[in-house]
Amino acid sequence: MLRTAINQSARKFGTNVSSSVKCNRLEGKVAIVTASTEGIGFSIAKRLAQEGAKVMISSRKESNVKKAVEELQSEGLQVAGTVCHVGKAEDRKNLFEKTKTNFGGLDILVSNAAVNPVVGPVLDSTEEIWDKIFDINVKSTFLLMKESMSLLKCSKSPSIIIVSSIAGYQPFGLLGIYSISKTALLSLTKTTSEELALDGIRVNCIAPGIIKTKFSQPLYESEEANDAAMSRISMRRLGTSDEIGSVAAFLASSDASYMTGETIVVSGGMHARL
Repeated sequence: MLRTAINQSARKFGTNVSSSVKCNRLEGKVAIVTASTEGIGFSIAKRLAQEGAKVMISSRKESNVKKAVEELQSEGLQVAGTVCHVGKAEDRKNLFEKTKTNFGGLDILVSNAAVNPVVGPVLDSTEEIWDKIFDINVKSTFLLMKESMSLLKCSKSPSIIIVSSIAGYQPFGLLGIYSISKTALLSLTKTTSEELALDGIRVNCIAPGIIKTKFSQPLYESEEANDAAMSRISMRRLGTSDEIGSVAAFLASSDASYMTGETIVVSGGMHARL
């Protein structure tokens, strides 16, 4: 009974977190958020805009971009959007060019795009699947960072935020290659943060736990999967994408001005250790 009461209190605390944003820490900043038309990416883009940033929305489908931009603009937020498949060089180039044209520069880059096209043991996967996951989850993040340098170096407070996963610390069963790719992003954060520190560019990372999104549905949609997930989460509830957006806003702001090379785990207490 005591455990039940504690669990109910934790769930109540999580669902009663106020969604109103009273901070204005990102006034005058310009941000790009990849894969930002739904889920975690959308919540990050929305929170950055709520705190005053001008945000470029992007994803692979034009209809999704249009819908997301219209929704955020209807709330009075300063956003624009463009189609961007992060694995395509011409799309990435267009993303940066449109951001500069629309907003004049870039201060914040959030690399959020990721794929997981297959479920199964690592050694049962094909080379093509391995390449696809690493091309999008890791290589494209590297290329976005590299191609953003000319704009970020002109910013007075440049920041890069990489979205990894708790799976980078504790691999999820049957999501092995995805988990490996997310571990690689932890290292990419550490390595590039040291290289870019002298340029004043901060590089930090967020490792979300099991967040209730369409992308993570297989981890909680069945009763068995949900029970397994809850057994690993101290707070006994799934996270929300807005709870990731708030951490991204912190990392992009001057409140995190002395932080670089760090990964913030947002997992409700799931164990995170390499």
